[in-house]
Amino acid sequence: MESQVRGGTRWKRFAVVMVPSVLATAAVGVSLAQGALAASFSVSGQEFKVKAGHLHGEGFAQYGGMDEGYTSVLGNEKTKRPVAISSFKTAEITKMCQSVKTVIPVINKTVYLRLDAGPNANRKVEAKNLYIDVAQLDADATFNNIDIGVAVQDQNRGPDVKQDGTSLPGGFAQQAESADLYNVEQTAWATTAGTFKLNGLKMRLGTDAKMECF
Repeated sequence: MESQVRGGTRWKRFAVVMVPSVLATAAVGVSLAQGALAASFSVSGQEFKVKAGHLHGEGFAQYGGMDEGYTSVLGNEKTKRPVAISSFKTAEITKMCQSVKTVIPVINKTVYLRLDAGPNANRKVEAKNLYIDVAQLDADATFNNIDIGVAVQDQNRGPDVKQDGTSLPGGFAQQAESADLYNVEQTAWATTAGTFKLNGLKMRLGTDAKMECF
């Protein structure tokens, strides 16, 4: 397979198969002074689920990295987890659902937090400089003018590479001018964005397992 594919490329039931390299000990060779994003928080010990009817993104890039975070909700121990970092310069999301399941240790009770937004094409979720640290992703995906196998430090279609010292400059990345993902179901450890506009936001808290997005 060639490392570059021109034109529209459709991947049925796209799944993240990138295996990030071991933690890089040296910083990526682009300084923070050049405007790259810096890691600013420790990731919680809970994955969360995200479901969407349609995500359209302009300026897409994906590469491997590591998230440092807690091993549980108790917050007394940290670990490093491999992630696939999916990034978009701009993104529009329709019918987005986000849910997180929390088991409260003291009372041994399970509580669910659910957010819904972007109910239709006229009221979409809008994001700029969006980064999603993905553990698992299933979707129907179409990429426009995709490059597969570009070096992380040479990707130039997505936002600046995360400058947290965990992505290898010469490591594997892929990029595209645009991406359309349908019927998205993913689990993630973290999301960051320059701006994140949640039109039609609804938040619910409860104990019914049906509150999970999937």
